[in-house]
Amino acid sequence: MEKALTFYLLTLLLLMASSAMTQTNITTDQLALLSLQSKIISDPSHFLDENSSPTVFVCHWVGVTCGSHHQRVNSLNLSNMALTGKIPREFGNLSFLVSLDLGSNNFQGNLPQEMARLHRLKFLRLRVNNFCGKVPSWFGFLHQLQVLNLGNNSFTGSIPSSFSNISKLETLNLKFNSIEGQIPKVIGTLVNLRVLNLGGSNLTELEQLSLRNNRFSGSLDMEIFNISGLRLISLSNNNLSGGLPPNMCSVIPNIEELYLNNLTNLVGTIPHSISNCSKLTILEVSGNKLTGLIPNSLGYLTHLQILNLKFNSLSLSFNPLNDMLPASVGNLSTSLLKFQAKSCKIKGRIPNEIGNLSSLLFLDIFENNLVGSISTTIGKLRNLQRFNLTNNKLTGFIGDHICKLQHLGEIYLGQNQLSGCVPNYLGNITSLREIHLGSNKVSSNISPNLGSLQDLVVLDLCQTTWWVLYLQKLEI
Repeated sequence: MEKALTFYLLTLLLLMASSAMTQTNITTDQLALLSLQSKIISDPSHFLDENSSPTVFVCHWVGVTCGSHHQRVNSLNLSNMALTGKIPREFGNLSFLVSLDLGSNNFQGNLPQEMARLHRLKFLRLRVNNFCGKVPSWFGFLHQLQVLNLGNNSFTGSIPSSFSNISKLETLNLKFNSIEGQIPKVIGTLVNLRVLNLGGSNLTELEQLSLRNNRFSGSLDMEIFNISGLRLISLSNNNLSGGLPPNMCSVIPNIEELYLNNLTNLVGTIPHSISNCSKLTILEVSGNKLTGLIPNSLGYLTHLQILNLKFNSLSLSFNPLNDMLPASVGNLSTSLLKFQAKSCKIKGRIPNEIGNLSSLLFLDIFENNLVGSISTTIGKLRNLQRFNLTNNKLTGFIGDHICKLQHLGEIYLGQNQLSGCVPNYLGNITSLREIHLGSNKVSSNISPNLGSLQDLVVLDLCQTTWWVLYLQKLEI
């Protein structure tokens, strides 16, 4: 009986202590909210009037949600109430807060550093207010944060490097503030980031924007490129959609390298204003859904070194009447190093003017509908290392002009309608490592002259590829 009474008293004391602790905690939350309310100087619709009533439990206040387990404030939504005021330091005492939405009001001033104590915070939406001051570095202490929306405020300074600590961040919106300086490379380490919006910021010093190999989604918002000093943009391998705006190069006239490969749903055409990107040296737009014609103005990019258009549905033509590879392709920069146009539905003949691209290292125009013979001016491309015209409708012989390509390492002419013999002169191009002539009408007889190609590892003359270490070991 005595033991039972002792257990009962102990249980009662524990319940009383627990009740007192809960009361203290919810009182702490209530005081923090009352402190916020005291800083609100305008509530034109009187949304918060009943929150001051002592008869209303804090968890039933307007905009307040409490957790069922701890009976602590875990959500506060006062958005779209036309409130004017400031956030007090006591706000940092809402230690169970998971979601805060003060969007579309007229809150002002700096965010108090005490908010760094809100370690459970996952959703912070402060868009469309008048908050000011530098973007707080203490955001880096909010490790659970998934959504940070500070758009349409008056924040200044640069994006703190401490953002790298917010590893769960999925949405970051800083548009229409006065953000400046460089975007730190750590933004690219936020592996869960899906949405990044910096439109309307003043990143005048930004020269390189590299966010490739992430999972950003949504439309390709060119407002993010409204930074005249940008020299490099790399957004490749993301889930972005939309099209290239007509004024793209008017917005980024100093761009030198543009990487927009594999954006899942990039559609539309390459704009005529591409000529305004006169400093462009690299243009990579492969693996998208671009269509239509490539504009004649592409020929004015005199500094272009790498052009990659493969895996699109472009008609690489300047003439809408015939969708052919035109003579004006020779107007492209003589500094061009790579010309790649796989599966672009190009038809017609290879123009002689392609021989003007004297610095070309890689010429890849495969899986198209090219017809006729291989242009003899290909022999002018003395620096060519890879020559790929696979899977077209080319006819005629493999001319001896190919023997002038003394730096050639790979030649791909398979799946055409070429005829004749394997040229003897190929044995004189000692740099050759791969020869692909299969699925043509070329005689499969192997010239003994090919025995001098000591570096040859692939010889394809039919439907079967021959792999060799030294051609001399073949019985020919």
